[in-house]
Amino acid sequence: MRDMAQNTQGDQMPALPRLGGRRSSYRERVADALRAALIAGELRPGEVYSAPSLAARFGVSATPVREAMLDLAKEGLVDTVPNKGFRVTAVSDRQLDEYTHVRALIEIPTVVDLARTADRVSLEALRPAAREIVTAAVAGDLIAYVEADTRFHLGLLALAGNAHLVEVVADLRKRSRLYGLTALVEAGRLLASAEEHLELLDALLERDEKAVHAIMTRHLGHVRSLWAATD
Repeated sequence: MRDMAQNTQGDQMPALPRLGGRRSSYRERVADALRAALIAGELRPGEVYSAPSLAARFGVSATPVREAMLDLAKEGLVDTVPNKGFRVTAVSDRQLDEYTHVRALIEIPTVVDLARTADRVSLEALRPAAREIVTAAVAGDLIAYVEADTRFHLGLLALAGNAHLVEVVADLRKRSRLYGLTALVEAGRLLASAEEHLELLDALLERDEKAVHAIMTRHLGHVRSLWAATD
């Protein structure tokens, strides 16, 4: 078994982290690692990767890799290619616009309401994640950036007490993954978006609903502009 992933032209991809632990955890952990590879641009849109070659990278059998890829297929991140493997799906401008629109409909009013309902202790508990986002942006660590960003936003929405709402937004975030952001990191363009998380947190703590609405609107628009710049 060759220790590489292939596209249809036989290109190589960077090595992925090897996984240990119990077999029962492989599927979820492999899926997380594959998402990280998508974010970092190691798995590129339009290319086909085989389960056996990815399994060699993880040091596991092909079965949990196939299962993880099927999970990603349900999220719209990959498509199955009979007898070859899985093709990483590209996300169109129209899809990104639609994802952003739905997120705005859900997240903006929900977060504005938190300016009235969320307690200070719960809000302050999100500050470490907000700081991690900024640190990751400065360091150019895309995976750490997205992981901290996800913890912050889903943690914030969870304060509304609606688990299904959090689930829907989590799915939208996966579908609108931030792949191919290397050029943006090199240009230093992630920092402004990262700092908005601390700004939003301060506005929530000040119970300033107008400011929260303005920051959330700007932030989602800013995120969409980052996606557009990767096209």
